[in-house]
Amino acid sequence: MSENIILIPTYNEIENIGVIVNEILSTYDQFDILIIDDNSTDGTKELVNELAHKHEGRVMVLNREKKEGLGVAYRAGMKIALSKNYKYILQMDADLSHQPQYLKNFLEAAKGADLVVGSRYLNGISIVNWPLRRLILSLWANKYVRFFTGLKLTDFTSGFRCFRSELLNKIPLDHMFSDGYAFLVELTYRSFHLNAKISEIPIVFIERRNGESKINYTVCLEAAVIPLKLRFKKLLGTL
Repeated sequence: MSENIILIPTYNEIENIGVIVNEILSTYDQFDILIIDDNSTDGTKELVNELAHKHEGRVMVLNREKKEGLGVAYRAGMKIALSKNYKYILQMDADLSHQPQYLKNFLEAAKGADLVVGSRYLNGISIVNWPLRRLILSLWANKYVRFFTGLKLTDFTSGFRCFRSELLNKIPLDHMFSDGYAFLVELTYRSFHLNAKISEIPIVFIERRNGESKINYTVCLEAAVIPLKLRFKKLLGTL
């Protein structure tokens, strides 16, 4: 058992998940993997269970009964990782947009931080194959979150991250109220108000080549509302 674990949520990622798992395992020996599958219907569920059987001890699967959102999946995975006493808990997408080559950079940066965020905007714009409309929306969203939260980060909704377990143990996961990509904003905000040391490292984000994006209008709306809700709860002392 390694002291590092990567959480990868999946829902209908049959074309991608085997590729990302095999690339991680063939490149590194210091990472275990926990796949959180939300009852995929395209064969992903069966594939990840085969991977866990083939790579027993390195790959684990949490089979969930239904799709409830990114935040719910990550919270479930984080609880398992904490119960197994991993030191560093990483999270990354299953769709190949997050490159395993950066995993070593996260561990290096985590030596001096409680939370390391892989930023698409730290060194300019490092995104491949996004339409202009989506890029503008993402840039505006990050500026919006910075304004309402006061945090000086460049990429609040990046899903490529590394946490020290000591930090996650302090966050009341059961009392978090956001899902989707808003969960990432809330997690960052709560970390900041626990006086966590947060740093960013540059990554290049490559838009998925296979499968469908999980971003929809509901996800965008929640992400727009969450900074206001967090600030209001902080003022009331109910965060």
